Amino acid sequence: MNTPTDYDNPGYAQAHALDSEMAENYVAHTMVGDPLADAAVEALSTLKRSESNRLIAAYMSPPDGKELPDAPAEVRTLFEDVMSPPDWLDLPSLTAGIHMFHRNRKMVVAGMLAGVLVEGFSTNISESFFITGRLRYQGVRRLQQNNRHMVEIFIPGGMEPYGDGWRLSFRIRLVHAQVRYLLNNSEDWDVGALGVPLSAAHCGYAITAFSARLLKHMRSLGAAFSDEEAASFMATWRYSGLLMGIPEAILFEGEDDALKLYDIGTMCEPEPSASSVVLANSLVNSAPLVVGIEDPVEGKKLSQYVYKVSRSLIGDLLADQLNYPKQSTFGVLPWFRVQARYDRFTSRVLPKIARKSNASNFTTLMSGSWYHDEGITYDLPDHVYAEESSKW
Repeated sequence: MNTPTDYDNPGYAQAHALDSEMAENYVAHTMVGDPLADAAVEALSTLKRSESNRLIAAYMSPPDGKELPDAPAEVRTLFEDVMSPPDWLDLPSLTAGIHMFHRNRKMVVAGMLAGVLVEGFSTNISESFFITGRLRYQGVRRLQQNNRHMVEIFIPGGMEPYGDGWRLSFRIRLVHAQVRYLLNNSEDWDVGALGVPLSAAHCGYAITAFSARLLKHMRSLGAAFSDEEAASFMATWRYSGLLMGIPEAILFEGEDDALKLYDIGTMCEPEPSASSVVLANSLVNSAPLVVGIEDPVEGKKLSQYVYKVSRSLIGDLLADQLNYPKQSTFGVLPWFRVQARYDRFTSRVLPKIARKSNASNFTTLMSGSWYHDEGITYDLPDHVYAEESSKW
């Protein structure tokens, strides 16, 4: 196996001793991209940007009896692939996860922002973001787009063919392939050290974090849900991951499998780099702007609180590796749990108050998501550096 040098480390040896098959599979997938999407993006690169966007939009819209425009064979093959749902998909069963997601919105957002995303940036996942400058130059928009994808996959009907969650999941696949194409054609990416840009290993790792790791953080914050709801939540993310182009060879099957893959992947990854430190702290400090707080004093207060919550979730060791400010986290998680119990109490005893609170929470969630009058667009980046790319 052609192992990138970053993964020839003591952590990989420990992971291999724990589960040799999973560790070898993880590192092998650091050299795998998304063959179908990569071929489609390369074919589209020969067309004008406007023509490429037109083709993608046409294929991502319900046919309604219309004849699809002629497209390169690689593009048609990719869309045929995405229109073939897996045998394990049971769309009606996703409803339970939708209900759980919206009932626990505050814990979802806190667990994602202060836990999952920070942990993801502590790995080599940070390298592509750092090189492209996507989080540095367009950080707020990037986080809002991330939120919108999460919201849409948990909207009723969102994962039906041509639903917004379905389309946004597939859009991510195209964006990943385009960024991979740009990085592979730049001098900034070192395949020998890092593996393939936005590799299948990193995408498979990320989806375990968005699903199983997020459930773990939500439980720590006081969320309550049944085994059926947790399984439904996981199934939604699993299907979204498949639409994103993650091969089933490294796509989790259930919560336990996802947590094991997350742990093995974490062990295989090198220790946090300077890129990880920069991006993790940028993420925390972007939080006020994501939710629309522009006052610097109020923004700083929120950032300091997010640091506290994050340190409580990710632990002191990783927080210190990421150069977090030294803070006491005493009482942070217990207070979240008290609030969660209070919310459940009001929903049973004071339903009118609960409805107002739910409406406010949903408004906050939506305000932190990227929505605009154009709807979902299929513009792709056309330069490896975010500050030099056309808007997308």
